[in-house]
Amino acid sequence: MNKITKCLYTLLFFAAPLVIASCESSSPTQASKDTPPAQEETPAWATAADMSQEALLTHFWSPNAGYFLKANNGDSTFNYWWQAHALDAFCDAYRRTNDAKYLALMSDLLDGVKRQNGGTFSNNYYDDMEWMALACLRTYDLTKDEKYKTTAETLWEDIKTGWSDYLGGGISWKKDQRDYKNTPANAPASILASRLYQLNQNEEDLAWAKKIYDWQKQNLVDPATGLVWDGMNRQGNNQIDKDWLFTYCQGVYIGAGLALYQITNEQAYLDDAVQTADYVLNDRHFTTAEGVLKEHGGGDGGLFKGILVRYLTELALEEGVSEARRNAYIAFLQKNGEQLWEKGTSKPAILFSSDWSTLPKSPIESSTQLSGVMLTEALARLDSLGLL
Repeated sequence: MNKITKCLYTLLFFAAPLVIASCESSSPTQASKDTPPAQEETPAWATAADMSQEALLTHFWSPNAGYFLKANNGDSTFNYWWQAHALDAFCDAYRRTNDAKYLALMSDLLDGVKRQNGGTFSNNYYDDMEWMALACLRTYDLTKDEKYKTTAETLWEDIKTGWSDYLGGGISWKKDQRDYKNTPANAPASILASRLYQLNQNEEDLAWAKKIYDWQKQNLVDPATGLVWDGMNRQGNNQIDKDWLFTYCQGVYIGAGLALYQITNEQAYLDDAVQTADYVLNDRHFTTAEGVLKEHGGGDGGLFKGILVRYLTELALEEGVSEARRNAYIAFLQKNGEQLWEKGTSKPAILFSSDWSTLPKSPIESSTQLSGVMLTEALARLDSLGLL
């Protein structure tokens, strides 16, 4: 029994905080054959995901206010779009566990966001509203509670007002800066329109998904490599921010192409997603020589890797992807998960670093913690499907 398996065996068998601390350098890989029969049905990554979700609640959740604090040092700053990804994370947990506690948390979070946002879900930032709408659609899909669907559809009507013919089309980043258009405001909007079409079969939504995607591809994607740039005209000079390269942008473009492929079965959309994914895995701006995603710092940047992880996982699960690429994507995700767990996680607290190759430094922000939660949930999902 190797060191990793031995530590995991001990963790699962005794399930005590003291033992968790003793496994600080271990990776939650598949349990060994020596695991007691009662524990064999619990995949190791599911255990890691449970621990990650519990740490998120323990260190960041404000049950009285109904939202996640900015950091584990008590900083109560409200970050609207971070809450959307927290709602997504609850969806991951509920889909995996079917535990009713996540239903209550979803509802509490939605109510808390509305209160903290001035009694409305409308926001100055179009991308923020898109993330909330996407999370609400996922929640509706799992719960069939109409309040989530209504929230998503109301936000969609607001989001569409961000489109203009300036710069040839596209949705503005925010309402008080309408001449700046970027990937964060457009690629998630295309995903949202696609998912609304899948839900309601409204042809206008599909037309929006294609229109937004076409603008994104024509203006903010390098056709030679699939590299996705961040935005254009940020400084009022109509220039593209080609030096702003973020995993966030790559992830949402992958998601937009994949969503349209799943609706239309047009190979070009899947080819776009694959081209961008392949570029990320092989470009040293995004990954280390060991194949681990580089950090984007704290604050909003703490979420960027988690967003890529979410949509790369979806791409890996797409039947139209070749077996070789599927295996490469899954191996990449597994490598990142093992690195995070072995080197980037403070135990027994289960707090994640923004740099997945080193231990975190205080304070930890909930954006960074959410990226780690998304990664462990993605691996738990892949493990449950027998793909690890």
